[in-house]
Amino acid sequence: MTARLPLAVRAMNGAFSLTGPVGRRIARLDPDKLMQSAQRSTGLTNFGSDYFRAPLVRLCQSLEEDAHLNALGRMIARQDILRLLSNRLRFVDLLERHPEINDTPIEQPIFILGMPRTGTTSLHELVALDPQFRVPMSWEVAYPFPPPDSATYRSDPRIAEVDAELANIDRLLPDFKYMHPMGAELPQECVGLFAYDFTSMIFDVQFRVAQYQEWLLQEDMSEVFKNHRRWLQILQWKCPADTWVLKSPQYLWNIEDMLREYPDARIVQTHRDPVRVAMSIGSLTATLRELSSNKVDLTEVTQEYADLLHYGVGKTMSVRQRGLLSAERAYDVQFKDFRQDPLAVVATIYDQFGYELSADVRERMAAFLAAGHESKRHGQHGYTLADSGLDLDFERERFTDYQNAYGIALEEVS
Repeated sequence: MTARLPLAVRAMNGAFSLTGPVGRRIARLDPDKLMQSAQRSTGLTNFGSDYFRAPLVRLCQSLEEDAHLNALGRMIARQDILRLLSNRLRFVDLLERHPEINDTPIEQPIFILGMPRTGTTSLHELVALDPQFRVPMSWEVAYPFPPPDSATYRSDPRIAEVDAELANIDRLLPDFKYMHPMGAELPQECVGLFAYDFTSMIFDVQFRVAQYQEWLLQEDMSEVFKNHRRWLQILQWKCPADTWVLKSPQYLWNIEDMLREYPDARIVQTHRDPVRVAMSIGSLTATLRELSSNKVDLTEVTQEYADLLHYGVGKTMSVRQRGLLSAERAYDVQFKDFRQDPLAVVATIYDQFGYELSADVRERMAAFLAAGHESKRHGQHGYTLADSGLDLDFERERFTDYQNAYGIALEEVS
């Protein structure tokens, strides 16, 4: 990949690379020191359950050994980990002071799951326009304390803070907004909540953390989903929710853990040609990793995601085949149908789960679509089969069962 970072950032990264092992030791990502720093900055000491410690250690080890971090990458990783640790301390503190939060119900949540680049983000954004639903907004997931309040939910100063942070990413990676536009008041994926236990695929999207990601795929996420429920309870404590609508590709890999914690969950699963998906998410991930490393291999990244997608769709197929998710609690959406008529697809989802799509909400959704938000997420960045390095015949063969099971049409690949 060719770095597109500003000259000043490239110069900083170049200077850091000259320090070699000495620089890496000085700027080492040490879990214990990071935890101590978070304790000092918050004045809090209790991290709660020790579960998160092993994932944190694995993440830091993989960042050191696999990620080829440049100076900016180390700064980003350190800042992210400190924010997560600090918020974890506040999470434990709040629940100790207000145990009644644990008693607030989370009933019949709707989970949007599917491979990345299959319309899940746009579908989530459309549903977020309906006041009968509650979604986690980017600003409240990044900075959840103090918990959001209904009276200031649209005017909270954290909104501007997060928008400013995202504007910095736009300046560093101007191409990224064409792949995945972001905003403080846009819905956030649950990977942002899983990150507080250091068990999130978001780290592999940001950094090359091969050892960590391999471990994560096999990890029992039971405790993580219990904390996921607690995070939702905190977010709705002063900003009530009737029905949560949640979204993340990571549910593909952890669907059984999710269903154990939320046995009344309803599922919307999106489907698209997985070869086209792997090429797209490979391009997106490679671009994002350019922030943190001067060594990014697009073919490696794309193959990694083809493997992850194959594993994930296999997990969800198994759950459906074993009857762990009843037909009335699941609804399948073809990406091509959603692209062709998003409102029609939304209407069928509402019908499936017994919700009313009011005329006012339909108009809001139509206005959102007319503004071009959905179309910006697909087809605006270039990627080719040759660049991806994928073996088309091999990928077609191993995804055959999945595509046949859900009637997924092949897309042109060039």
